[in-house]
Amino acid sequence: MNTIKAAGLCKRVTTAEGELVILHDVDINLMAREAIAVVGPSGSGKSTLLALLAGLDSASDGEIELLGSPLHQLDEDGRAAVRAGQVGFVFQSFQLLPGLTALENVMLPLELAAIGDARARAAAQLDKVGLQNRQQHLPSQLSGGEQQRVALARAFVTEPKVLFADEPTGNLDRNTGDTIVELMFNMRAESGCALVLVTHDQRLASRCDRIVTMTDGRLQ
Repeated sequence: MNTIKAAGLCKRVTTAEGELVILHDVDINLMAREAIAVVGPSGSGKSTLLALLAGLDSASDGEIELLGSPLHQLDEDGRAAVRAGQVGFVFQSFQLLPGLTALENVMLPLELAAIGDARARAAAQLDKVGLQNRQQHLPSQLSGGEQQRVALARAFVTEPKVLFADEPTGNLDRNTGDTIVELMFNMRAESGCALVLVTHDQRLASRCDRIVTMTDGRLQ
């Protein structure tokens, strides 16, 4: 079964200098439980591709099915409904809400997806990433590595079918990044979810089942 099926994806934006094509006619499929790494230089379109596949942005042309739903036929609310409870995210910049505690940040996707017992589930997930003593801390009171652990707990707490990770170690030192990578891949193995990973790190990419390279908006 395809977790993601995309064909003919193009993304164009209008700038002061005229139209800029970010993605050119991209085809990509992801099977259930498969892990794929998207590598390439900065500005090659990797993060744009991830955003389209996850339904965070809409393509200018092409078709995308995520978990059987045609994202290209849905508006923003429709795409959000597809993601709810089924999709997890880990970003380079953590993307934690600063006014919420670690526990509240992890509870949020459960509450948005109307999944019950949110507090207990979130607490158990924080235990799993080694932050049982940091539940009431705000993001500003946590180190970068701890913030990314909270982000991992938030990503996996809904037991997603697919995880999107965009440079998950980009803001971390080598040792902390290695720890986060081990944790992420262990949690993924336990959950059985598919993975789309955008990274500059070839060591990290090599952990995936398949590597694809983007150059100037095209998949090689």
